[in-house]
Amino acid sequence: MKQFLKLLQWTLNAAVFFTLFAFALNNQHEAKVYFFFGTQWRSPMVLIVLIAFAMGMIVGVLGMVPRWWRQKQAANTAQAAQASQTPNTQNQPQNLGAAPNASEASHGT
Repeated sequence: MKQFLKLLQWTLNAAVFFTLFAFALNNQHEAKVYFFFGTQWRSPMVLIVLIAFAMGMIVGVLGMVPRWWRQKQAANTAQAAQASQTPNTQNQPQNLGAAPNASEASHGT
């Protein structure tokens, strides 16, 4: 079953790659991007689309950074609060698997 899923994943990855490759081959003609004051930039359309996609990803990631920082700070604060509330049990012996004494056994009946 795992091998089938790996084969399916590789097939889907190959399909996506060849679709994007065909897109790049079909969009090799030159396009113009007009900026302010009459300036323009000529480049293959696939390069323009790739740069626009990359810039969108950068803007999206930069837009998420403040939220990530706040969540990390909240997690660190909660972790510090939890650590200060729990008693230090490193030096105390733990009773793992020991038989209950007579007083603990009599409470159950």
